[in-house]
Amino acid sequence: MSNLDRTSYPKDKIKVLFLENISEKAVQYFKQQGYTDVKKIAGALSEEELIKAIKDVHILGIRSKTFISKRVLDSAKKLQAIGCFCIGTNQVDIKACKQKGVAVFNAPYSNTRSVAELVIGSSIMLIRKIVDKNKAAHEGIWNKEAKGSFELRGKTIGLIGYGNIGMQTSIMAEAMGMKVKFYDVETKLPLGNAVSVKSIKELVSGSDIISLHVPETSQTKNLINKEVIKQIKPGAILINYARGEVVDLDALAAAIKSKHIGGAAIDVYPWEPEKNGDKFETPLQGLSNVILTPHIGGSTEEAQENIGEDVSVKLYQYLERGVSNGSHSIPPISLPPVDGAHRILHIHNNVPGVLSAINTVMSKNKINIVGQYLKTNDEIGYVVLDVDSKLSKQAIELLKGVKETIRVRLLY
Repeated sequence: MSNLDRTSYPKDKIKVLFLENISEKAVQYFKQQGYTDVKKIAGALSEEELIKAIKDVHILGIRSKTFISKRVLDSAKKLQAIGCFCIGTNQVDIKACKQKGVAVFNAPYSNTRSVAELVIGSSIMLIRKIVDKNKAAHEGIWNKEAKGSFELRGKTIGLIGYGNIGMQTSIMAEAMGMKVKFYDVETKLPLGNAVSVKSIKELVSGSDIISLHVPETSQTKNLINKEVIKQIKPGAILINYARGEVVDLDALAAAIKSKHIGGAAIDVYPWEPEKNGDKFETPLQGLSNVILTPHIGGSTEEAQENIGEDVSVKLYQYLERGVSNGSHSIPPISLPPVDGAHRILHIHNNVPGVLSAINTVMSKNKINIVGQYLKTNDEIGYVVLDVDSKLSKQAIELLKGVKETIRVRLLY
């Protein structure tokens, strides 16, 4: 058996827990790799429920409704990694994960197409006022008119945030004959004929459709507020498939009622229900030309399968090979296996002298280091050591005693 086919811990002893009805592709992936204790739960768990469930879990998979707090991590003594089967990681206490040496992975690109398609689709529905016409038809009212209905061609879409989804939306919008402007806090190379603008005010005042593609941070909370809404081109459409805290929904509702904003499509909210069937309220309910969807921007079967595969591979690579590329808590390292050696993973607080202490304790005890690599981030350091296989158990115990050590694991 090669180093690629074995770990230091029997696979039937590794517990994998997937919550929130994660794609079956993730479950099958781990089972195909030889892991037998793989459990899947349909919904999210409360903090108290999770504290009980996570006690002996090594790999945890979640989506956006499960919150991983420090209390949860304190009870997860065996937890090696968390997979966020979604775009964001804001539901996880990343700082606490760093302190515990727990790797956190996500899938930042896998549902890009699904979200971008929905932006374009909603743009068409809103600019043609299909929402209101559909409602009238269902109520038995015939409302055939062209007034207030427009083509997308020739219109300007303004993208706030020009990351992966913003860029994909840009390409699709231009293919529809639209002009594309974008604003981003970082300098980005435009795709196609897209044009970068210098401020949000410049963007919103000249756009027929405004689409948000920003993360949830202290800087983006209520980014679209009462004052910004005043600067929006009269009659423009606002689309938010980004994060719930980005738009002041009360201010938006007032602007729609006053006809200053011609329509809106909202998929994310400051507060969202725990599970399907729960009561949901927003000040936008019942307003004309408004599309409300329940956080389904990336919820297509293709996207969920892609996410399931992407995150599962990252979790597996970390568990079996120590590969941390894409982690938000562990510095990125990817090294090929070394024959004839045992690999040890050492996670420690990022302070001066730790690597020197590791080498000193190994040297004093005549343990030969075949290979070694260190990578750090702002808080922790991650060292991969390949040592003489005959002395690996002794090396493990010595490394546990090195000051500032957070976690030591024999990989193979």
